[in-house]
Amino acid sequence: MKNQKGFTLIELMIVVAIIAILAAIALPMYQDYVAKSQATAGLAEITPGKTQAEVLLNEGKAFDKTPAQIGLKNSDRCAISVDGDATAGTASITCKLSGNSKVAKGSLALARAADGTWACTATDLDAKYIPGGCK
Repeated sequence: MKNQKGFTLIELMIVVAIIAILAAIALPMYQDYVAKSQATAGLAEITPGKTQAEVLLNEGKAFDKTPAQIGLKNSDRCAISVDGDATAGTASITCKLSGNSKVAKGSLALARAADGTWACTATDLDAKYIPGGCK
């Protein structure tokens, strides 16, 4: 009797099937992870603008509705819009998401109320893609 060296065809087919099953499970989870990370990155892009928006509101200056006025700029994943009313003490910074198709139609907004509190809201995003600081 000869000693067996290597794998039989059936063993190789079983290994390939196991790898295919693992990939079928992992790929959708990875795609969800990428979508959520893009939404989180969008929120991280607009959050620094709150400080400069507060300065404009406290000094009573008008908003020119450009992201550059509050130190922000548009990116490949986030189209930023800014609005504010110094007399009312309100402001909003919005990120229209782009990129991954699961979040591309959504937007994240930071809104300042007249009492000085900021709130984050998400529009057109599945709950599983909304960043933790925006629930």
